[in-house]
Amino acid sequence: MREIVEWKVEVIEVRYMPELEAPAEKPFPFMYTIRIVNDSDEIITLRGRKWVVREDSGEVIVVEGEGVVGEMPIFASGGEFSYNSYHVVAHSATAQGAYFGETDSGEPVFTRIPEFRLAVD
Repeated sequence: MREIVEWKVEVIEVRYMPELEAPAEKPFPFMYTIRIVNDSDEIITLRGRKWVVREDSGEVIVVEGEGVVGEMPIFASGGEFSYNSYHVVAHSATAQGAYFGETDSGEPVFTRIPEFRLAVD
């Protein structure tokens, strides 16, 4: 699997959102906005994602799934896609991960999601 460094991922915003639903054992919901831009010359379909959330308490949560927010966006060269989602945590944490995709020729590719902080203050 090849890393596509021209498939840029930006964390636009991270906000604590107490009005979002959260279980009692993880009472702190954080909404984040991500923007993905394809600066490569290839057409890429986003097929899945993997998140690793490391709470300051030491707990590690891994979340994997198909697409993002119910979609598998297709990125032409210069194309972009933005979305909002959220993580719930029990303590302050960091989140990072990767998006997995496929080029038009069927080659599996990935790009990294930069680490960002979910700060409970």
